[in-house]
Amino acid sequence: MTRKPKPFLPMIILTITLLPIMACVVGTKVLDPMLLTLTPMSASVKGTATARAGNAGSSDELATAIAKATEQAGFIYGTQTAVGALNEPSRLATATAIAPVVAELPRYGIDPAEGYVAWLHDPATIELQGPNQTGYASEYPQTTAIDFVMAADITWNTKNSIFGCGFMFRSDGNTNKPNQYTVIITRVASGYIAFMAMADGKIANFQTYFPKNEDRSFSWFNDATNRLVVVARGNLLDLYTNGVLIGKVDTTTPPPNSIPNPPTFTLPDNANAQMVQDFQDQSSIFDDSINQINSQLAEARHNYGNQPAIFTDGFLGFIGVSQSGTMSCKFENAWLFILEK
Repeated sequence: MTRKPKPFLPMIILTITLLPIMACVVGTKVLDPMLLTLTPMSASVKGTATARAGNAGSSDELATAIAKATEQAGFIYGTQTAVGALNEPSRLATATAIAPVVAELPRYGIDPAEGYVAWLHDPATIELQGPNQTGYASEYPQTTAIDFVMAADITWNTKNSIFGCGFMFRSDGNTNKPNQYTVIITRVASGYIAFMAMADGKIANFQTYFPKNEDRSFSWFNDATNRLVVVARGNLLDLYTNGVLIGKVDTTTPPPNSIPNPPTFTLPDNANAQMVQDFQDQSSIFDDSINQINSQLAEARHNYGNQPAIFTDGFLGFIGVSQSGTMSCKFENAWLFILEK
């Protein structure tokens, strides 16, 4: 089911007004409009990015290589006209800014020639307190995307909260009864990642994965940072944590009958006092957390079919959700790459 997006700006206003959310956005990194024509990139750029993706190297060196390769191929930011409009420092500055994105994309099977860097996001924080809260943050509330790659380092801190931090996308911008997808990661049961489809504000699909089964570096402790990446192509979503593929979601597939078995919930041998406290806190709400996940799955199974949730386009940004207590989600090193091929 395809729904036409509504303006996203009211979503931000309503969120700030009705929910105890704080989106800490200081400054911006609005890319030069010519950067938005970074399609197609030359074969030289693709080769440079792919070759350097797995190797340590100078960001400046990569940026220089990108700038020279694209200029030689006549594809500086999409058109020959743009070449004259950007001087050498501007080209190098723009290439330097997007170099980390270009270098990271091949890790997710993405050719940088398939699209363009839509934005680089400054750090943003969502803070919530109280029962059943949801908050949003975005410097670019009018941006929409069909197919894309979205990435961010997420640092969380919670107290007595079953919560999640992540992305919302293909949203119609409605805060009361949203039609949208979300992918969130949480501290629950050694950490889990969830895909959720909301249709008219009701859970209409739900898929869960436990990152620890694949990503040994995933950390559920308080103040830990994990990198979340979502690759969206049509009805297919690839979900990554810390560069590891955790799961593949087909948004047209109904919710499963049950959730996967969580990994063994244990402390590492070198646990410090704070880790021990975190373990005790999470252990005390472990059963409630699993019950909450099963409740969401049951709701999705009940609503699936009655509330179609197949979305093809819409707004996107960061999201934080909390069932109780207090929580914060900090998003850093975030970017959006829009796929056009």
